[in-house]
Amino acid sequence: QVQLVESGGGLVQAGGSLRLSCAASGRTFSSYIMGWFRQAPGKEREFVAGITRSGSSTSYADSVKGRFTISRDNAKNTVYLQMNSLKPEDTAVYYCAATGSFKILTAYYEYDRWGQGTQVTVSS
Repeated sequence: QVQLVESGGGLVQAGGSLRLSCAASGRTFSSYIMGWFRQAPGKEREFVAGITRSGSSTSYADSVKGRFTISRDNAKNTVYLQMNSLKPEDTAVYYCAATGSFKILTAYYEYDRWGQGTQVTVSS
């Protein structure tokens, strides 16, 4: 099993950048496909980005394409989300998640390991 801890959230002005990190415990990190999700107040949790085990393939929600970049370092058991050109509508709690699937999935219920979340607030 893997346990996940996010960090790097905060308050930033529109147009700014943040880099989220998700540190995983355990020796099996590289066997999981990793995803980033977010949830704004009153809204459902939504897929933001996903990355395959090796990091060779990624997937993004249309709303963040060209602005966000997901990456992973299996030697450090860490997955990252670089967020540029942030907008007020990016404000949410951001979660990293892990799935044992063989492909990147976008439904939150397909992921069975979750971090506690980190707040990202973008001011206009």
